[in-house]
Amino acid sequence: MIKVGEKIPSVKLKHMTAEGIKDITTDEIFKGKKVVLFALPGAFTPTCSAKHLPGFVQKAAEIKGKGVDTIACISVNDAFVMNAWGKDQKVEDKVLMLADGNGDFTRAIDLEMDGSGYGLGKRSRRYAMVVQDGVVKTLNVENPGAFEVSSAEAILKTL
Repeated sequence: MIKVGEKIPSVKLKHMTAEGIKDITTDEIFKGKKVVLFALPGAFTPTCSAKHLPGFVQKAAEIKGKGVDTIACISVNDAFVMNAWGKDQKVEDKVLMLADGNGDFTRAIDLEMDGSGYGLGKRSRRYAMVVQDGVVKTLNVENPGAFEVSSAEAILKTL
């Protein structure tokens, strides 16, 4: 698993723009910026939709007020699903919705979980991290089934 002090690996992700789906690299997301990245098992799933993403949307101004350039949400879903979920959750420009459709980033940082028993396949564990210029400064990984250390409130306490 990636650790505090380590550099985010260079991986290509997808996100929806006004022109359609575009590639975005981790270098573009993190280089020279302070970023809060949080990950969750799946869009439209209960805890993710009721608590995790809404908390970051509600606290976006407060988080950015602490010097954060970007708040990003990543999931092993495709860009169409992440875009639809962002619209459903009224994310607007508060949170960058990132699609790790093949799980390349999730595997590269060794935070993959096997949700096959629930019909989910390989997904991301729930976590939140603060990244400064591509280097992990804070990493809060949840225990399976928990939602405590990766919330917007928990990240605000670390900033």
